[in-house]
Amino acid sequence: MRRLGPFCFAIIYCLSLTFIVWCIVGVPSAAAQSAQKPQLLRTTKTTIPASPKALEPPALVPVAPPGSALYVAKRGDSIPLVARHYISQTSYLTSSELTEAIRKANNDLHGSFLKAGQPVVIPGILAIPIVEKSVPVASDFEVRAVYLTGVMADSDRGLRIIRRWRELGGNAVVFDVKDSDGVINIPFDHALAGGPRPVIRDLPKFTRFLHSQGMHAIARVAIFRDQRLVAAHPELAVKSRKSGQPWRENGKLVWTDPSQPKVQEYDIALAKKAAESGADEIQFDYVRFPAEGDQKDASFQFQSAHPEWHRTDVISDFLKHAYAQLHPTGVLLSLDVFGIMAWQRPVDLAHTGQDIVGMAKYCDVLSPMIYPSHFFGMDGIARPGDAPEHFIGESMERFEKITEGSGVVIRPWLQAFRWRTRTYSPKYIETQVLTAKNKGGIGFLFWNAANDYSKPFLAMPEMRAVRGQYLRGDELPGIAHAELSSVPAAKQ
Repeated sequence: MRRLGPFCFAIIYCLSLTFIVWCIVGVPSAAAQSAQKPQLLRTTKTTIPASPKALEPPALVPVAPPGSALYVAKRGDSIPLVARHYISQTSYLTSSELTEAIRKANNDLHGSFLKAGQPVVIPGILAIPIVEKSVPVASDFEVRAVYLTGVMADSDRGLRIIRRWRELGGNAVVFDVKDSDGVINIPFDHALAGGPRPVIRDLPKFTRFLHSQGMHAIARVAIFRDQRLVAAHPELAVKSRKSGQPWRENGKLVWTDPSQPKVQEYDIALAKKAAESGADEIQFDYVRFPAEGDQKDASFQFQSAHPEWHRTDVISDFLKHAYAQLHPTGVLLSLDVFGIMAWQRPVDLAHTGQDIVGMAKYCDVLSPMIYPSHFFGMDGIARPGDAPEHFIGESMERFEKITEGSGVVIRPWLQAFRWRTRTYSPKYIETQVLTAKNKGGIGFLFWNAANDYSKPFLAMPEMRAVRGQYLRGDELPGIAHAELSSVPAAKQ
């Protein structure tokens, strides 16, 4: 065996001393060991050296202010898409209004598309659904209204019309809850209801908007002419005596049987739904029997159930029940009637069933449709559309005489369209309003199926300038006439 050299002997001596020290002092702690190494950050997977960027505080997630919600965008999202998703949960009426509000709430957000993971504040979130009540007014409240289809009413253009009309001195809007096509424009849970998605998605929200503008809300319901209902439920249609099949008016299947109890109950239930949603007035249109087509072939239920009745008895009996259910809610009930009914011709009474004397007992307001252009063949005037003073004056005098002592208010529908007249103009509008007022009318309703009110818009400032001559100036309770100037003008 070889002897160890001096160098090897020195190494063995040092190791022996180190071992003796460890035995006396102890092994260094883990903390002491780590203090001698580079600082590390732990992650879920591995341990990496720290960097200045990794030590920065995490980015703060935005917090939605009170009355708003926070949405985290998904791939492919756009602001309009998010607005359409949230519109029913907000106080805004249209998705385009909400789109602009979202932009403003997010530091004037530009562009349309959002990045995946991008937080977006949604303003105007409702804590609970809106509940709106009617604003009661007297039956002789001077209504100054324009008509809007259901599709138009709850649209951006419709809101511009409403604001503009208010700015110019209007104080009411007639809007379709159901037109003669039978399509229901509001959510309505009923066994006979159906059709496309309602265009006025939240009626209480819409009526609250009208009230906020100082507007009287008139919900129009087309009653017995209902194309959708007879197509879906032909058993509720007028019957043909010859075939036993649903009767057609000049080839069109559009009329329910006005004496059918199920039809009557359905229309009254819809009217009550509108009243419960904040409408101030329910307006019945087409509250009559069909007036055209083969009348001898038309068969109705009342002819077997009440053989002694006439069509006028059916209409009066329906209105009696409808008024009894609607009047306690505090809303007004108004009825649209043919202007020709002022002449009380037996043939018109026999066909339509619109006995003005009987109808006046069960409503607050009668609204005759006295469009001058519709009186063709009357009073020997070749172009009745160009004689508004004559036909409106004559109609109003006759309606006032027929309803004398009934207490019913006559508030006419006036012509706001160019059909069959060469003189349609702002002056034409003024002539109608003045004539109706001078003949006992209280207020007026302008009809234009396309919702084009350019001529009334021009006529209103002229009529307001002559205080008391054209307009009495009634406003909703709490809305002074002088406050009209404070209503924001609509963008043109």
